Amino acid sequence: MKHLWEQIREFYDGMYFAPYRRTMLKEIQNEEDVFKLLAFSEMLGIPNPVSYYTLEMMPLMLEEFHEWHQRMGMEKSPLDGFRCC
Repeated sequence: MKHLWEQIREFYDGMYFAPYRRTMLKEIQNEEDVFKLLAFSEMLGIPNPVSYYTLEMMPLMLEEFHEWHQRMGMEKSPLDGFRCC
């Protein structure tokens, strides 16, 4: 019975979610890119009114900074004190 339920669930997932999976992942990536732009804006020289709240997240976000700045079209790191390339 458990095996049958798993097969039904896989079929349902394939029929209803698979066509939209790429679209949803792209939208999630776009939202993350905008959030990272807001978080890194103070370091890029753009005034950010919420920089106090995003300061605590910097160590977690710097791990993904290299991939982000390349997706945004910047060949090298735009930050003077932080080199990732």
